[in-house]
Amino acid sequence: MNSGSRGFFALYTRSFIFGVEDSLVSTTGLLAGIATAGVPPATIFLAGVVLIFVEAFSMAAGSFLSERSAEEYVARVGLSMKYFIIGGGIMFLSYFISGFVPLFPYLLFPAGVALPVSVLLGLLLLFVLGVVSAKMFETRRSIRSGIRMLLVGGVAILLGVLVGAVFK
Repeated sequence: MNSGSRGFFALYTRSFIFGVEDSLVSTTGLLAGIATAGVPPATIFLAGVVLIFVEAFSMAAGSFLSERSAEEYVARVGLSMKYFIIGGGIMFLSYFISGFVPLFPYLLFPAGVALPVSVLLGLLLLFVLGVVSAKMFETRRSIRSGIRMLLVGGVAILLGVLVGAVFK
C-alpha cells in the first residue's frame, strides 16, 4: 500500500471508529439520561431518532470540513474532494447505524428494562470497538484498548444518567 493509500485508509478508519464511538456514547448517554428522568418511552424513542439523524449529518459534515481543511493546509495540494466526501459518508453511516443499537431496546422493552439493556449494549460495543480498532492497527494491547474505550465512553454515559437524575 503506497503512502497515499495509507493516508486515505487512515482517514476512512478514523471516520469509522470516531463515528461508531461517538454514536454509541452520545446516543446511549442521551437515552439513559432521558430514561432516568422518567420521560415516557415514546419521547425517549423520538429523542433518540432525532439525535441520530441530526448528529449523523453533523458528524459527516464536520468530518468532511475538518479533514478537507487539514489536508489542504498540511499538504498544500489539490486533493480530490471525493476522498473527503467518502470520509464524511463513512462517518455518517457509522454514526447512523451504531446509534440504533442503544435505541433498539426502547422499542422492545419498557423503559425500566430498556435502560440497563441499552447501557450494557453500548458499553459492550465500545469495548468491542476498542479491541477491533487495536487489532486493525496491529497493536498488541487490544484488551487494554477495549477497556480504555469502555471506561472513557462509560464516564460520558454516566454523565447522561447523572444529569437525568438531577433534572428528574
